[in-house]
Amino acid sequence: MKYNRIGYLIGEGISNVFKNKKSTGASLMIMCATMIIFGIFLVLGENINHIVDDIKSEQGFQVFVKVDATQDEIEQFGEEIRKIPGISTVEYISKEDGLNSMKERLKDQQGVLDGFNVEAFKASYLVKVSDLTQSKDIQEQIKKIPNYAKITSSDETVSALINIANGIRIVTGVVLILLIIISIFIIANTIKLTVHARRKEISIMKYVGATNSFIRWPFIVEGMIIGIIASIISIVIVGGAYNLISQKLVDVTFMKLIGMSLVSFGDMLSSIIVVYMLLGIGIGVLGSVMSMRKYLKV
Repeated sequence: MKYNRIGYLIGEGISNVFKNKKSTGASLMIMCATMIIFGIFLVLGENINHIVDDIKSEQGFQVFVKVDATQDEIEQFGEEIRKIPGISTVEYISKEDGLNSMKERLKDQQGVLDGFNVEAFKASYLVKVSDLTQSKDIQEQIKKIPNYAKITSSDETVSALINIANGIRIVTGVVLILLIIISIFIIANTIKLTVHARRKEISIMKYVGATNSFIRWPFIVEGMIIGIIASIISIVIVGGAYNLISQKLVDVTFMKLIGMSLVSFGDMLSSIIVVYMLLGIGIGVLGSVMSMRKYLKV
């Protein structure tokens, strides 16, 4: 008997979706529009996180050893750096490597280096840290090591970029929350039209003894189905648009020059499906529950 009742309620909910085509269509369009905008900010946030992580993983500073340091002293200097906690990698750059790197930067103007002996260049170590917040402390420890000459880094630039990225994350989060709240109220008002059209039917059901939950569940099922359909449509649209735009961006010379990559939609798909399904079903259910309150008051 219980299973028959559940089947009836689910069947009624599915039936309502197709019977009330105008309200269903309106709800679908509103939810799709909202969820597409939501998806834009979602993939934007994912890419910002990806870019920030790339910046953090690639960020480092170059430590130069005194010009007159012997090879043994240079190697000892490197060993002392490696002992410092918080350092992820230490890469040795010889004087010859330094000269070749300078030639590559100058390209057609390499003639300015004529007369320079390789011994005029300092050996150095490229140091990368596991946590950027510890960078300053690590640099202070390195400065105390014998034969230290100087450090070159871009900590301030990277910190500024990370602060901007964090600001964008906060704005994105606020926008997403606002979109969810707006969606719930819009869907609630849209479904309320359907409920209003069936108010006499609801009143009759209450008079014959139907409980509030028995009346409410078909509308909840209706909201869930609309939410699932809207989620599927939105995922297809956002995925197609993202793949098209990201492919064009990857081919841009500027992106290639700075070595920046974007997250593929396939890598985000599983999390997007979970978020969209929870969002779609949640908005549908909340919208349905809110729209029914007026008509289920005793």
